[in-house]
Amino acid sequence: MADTSHRTSGVAERYASSLFELALQSNSIDSVRADLDRFQAMIDESDDLKRLIASPVFSSEDQARAIAALCDKAGISGLVANFVKVVAGNRRLFALPGMIRAYRDFVAQHKGEVTAEVVSAHALSSAQEDELKSTLKGVTGKDVTLDVSVDPSILGGLIVKVGSRQIDTSLRTKLSTLKLALKEVG
Repeated sequence: MADTSHRTSGVAERYASSLFELALQSNSIDSVRADLDRFQAMIDESDDLKRLIASPVFSSEDQARAIAALCDKAGISGLVANFVKVVAGNRRLFALPGMIRAYRDFVAQHKGEVTAEVVSAHALSSAQEDELKSTLKGVTGKDVTLDVSVDPSILGGLIVKVGSRQIDTSLRTKLSTLKLALKEVG
């Protein structure tokens, strides 16, 4: 079976790089990121949208029409709306979440920030996010942007990945470690 993750990453990086250059030229890096974040939130909240993006069954015309309608409804216009329509027209919607992540990485690198991928059992409050950013800034010495996702299966705690370092304080991992330790004893 062929590994498509590398190809998706390459596609995502090329598209995100082009979008970043356009945003840089038009002095709209932050507004483009905000629109992309809103689009990613729509993807995260809708199984139908996830299917539309991932499924090769839909024609590029159907995908382009649906994406245009979603952008209009969400108030996403300009550079991001045009970008997503081009992505749909080129049959690359499957790589859109990777493009959004890659764009965030380009922005962070441009601003001298580091991105931390955070998985929590439930949504974090803004106060919790601020405290986590502050703690990570103390560790990394750089401003930190959080890419937070929710996974109830970790039961509690956090999994934080910054660069190649990962800190897993999830309850699921602690319970697995305890289970393994008990098997070795008994």
